[in-house]
Amino acid sequence: MPAIKEKRTKVSEQKPELRAKNFNEVSLGYSDADAKEEAGRCLQCKKPTCKAGCPVEVDIPEFIKFIQDGDFKSAISKIKEKNNLPAICGRVCPQESQCEKYCVLGKKYEPVAIGRLERFAADHEISSGVFAGIEMPKAKGKKVAVIGSGPAGLSAAADLVRMGYTVHVFESLHDTGGVLRYGIPEFRLPKKILDIEVENIRKLGVEFKLNMVIGKILTLDELFKDNFKAVFLGTGAGLPHFLHIPGENFNGVYSANEFLTRVNLMKAYRFPEYDTPVAIGENVSVIGAGNVAMDSARVALRLGAKKVSIVYRRSEKEMPARQEEIEHAKEEGINFEILTYPTRVLADINGSVEGMECIRMELGEPDASGRRSPVPIKGSEFIMKMNTVISAIGQSPNPLLFQATPALKTTERGTVVANENGATVMPGVFAGGDVVTGAATVIKAMGAGKAAARAINEFLK
Repeated sequence: MPAIKEKRTKVSEQKPELRAKNFNEVSLGYSDADAKEEAGRCLQCKKPTCKAGCPVEVDIPEFIKFIQDGDFKSAISKIKEKNNLPAICGRVCPQESQCEKYCVLGKKYEPVAIGRLERFAADHEISSGVFAGIEMPKAKGKKVAVIGSGPAGLSAAADLVRMGYTVHVFESLHDTGGVLRYGIPEFRLPKKILDIEVENIRKLGVEFKLNMVIGKILTLDELFKDNFKAVFLGTGAGLPHFLHIPGENFNGVYSANEFLTRVNLMKAYRFPEYDTPVAIGENVSVIGAGNVAMDSARVALRLGAKKVSIVYRRSEKEMPARQEEIEHAKEEGINFEILTYPTRVLADINGSVEGMECIRMELGEPDASGRRSPVPIKGSEFIMKMNTVISAIGQSPNPLLFQATPALKTTERGTVVANENGATVMPGVFAGGDVVTGAATVIKAMGAGKAAARAINEFLK
């Protein structure tokens, strides 16, 4: 048996000085040889703990073995038995805290690059133009409505149609994808990849109805009257949070939701082909340190900002963003103002942002989340000069649907109350993803969609 390769196979990336000025994808993915080399590191454990870390239950060792053998077609077929969005998951899912976290090889060496291998299998299928066939069951003759075409909705819809149901997806915006299209930058998830994945779901038989704001155009009661036998709510979390400090209404203050949606919706990543009115000053501060904050900072840099700073009240150790995203941001020249908390936004006589007053912090005892609580250092106030402030400190579900559906039970955080299978207090209404958990990851939303699809199937039996 050949010696185990301790470190994972490197993946090609755009150089930082180049990618900081364009919206092309940062990671270039594995070649055939690289993928086979990395797949060869898998121990093919008899009890593969990596599978337990996958929210959508992909048979990881099996698809990796196919790649090792050079059978790339079988690899993607195996993945698609469970995962309807492999090219997306391989790009944006935090594998390091899920499947790769439980990789047995990772106990002593670097874990197998499961995410990169999943992306490779999906990209190989896309480049070949020959897509794996999926055997469809006999139609059950029952209709299910899916509200929202983000990761939870797409996953639930694909699984339900593969169970034999007639599935209609209602999307409030003019195109599909939800956060995948409007929240994630082009350099992390190209729109052409999303379009291909959605089209594959459409080919399964899922019908998409765009520009349909459920709660306004149609209510849940009206959907049931239209002979839908069950409804899945996958409407995500689109209501941004702010710090509620003085000056947040000045010109030049964005929520990360608004900022990233504008850039994606108006195709700013294809400037000058599309002239997009997203005003960015030379100095930009992004409040927060999650993946959305990193995305906002790196987009601002690509739109022409001279200096971009991440402003975070804890230390780097507590940052919730993926380590890969933090490293990419640093490589591109993003400045990190850690242990810093904004206290007010400052503006000129025209009401446009010109600075932000902040205070230095130190870490105290751990809070309920287990992270050490930041405590202000008295007398440490200072001013940061800037023209743009982006708040990326989280978001909650949009309350529009709940206002039109008082029978739905919600929490103090504005999320829908649902059990582990997605069932809400309304019979026949299920929910999953960010609308239940608050802002989380793409793969967790997909897992919730999959669990709800199974529960809907049981309910309709």
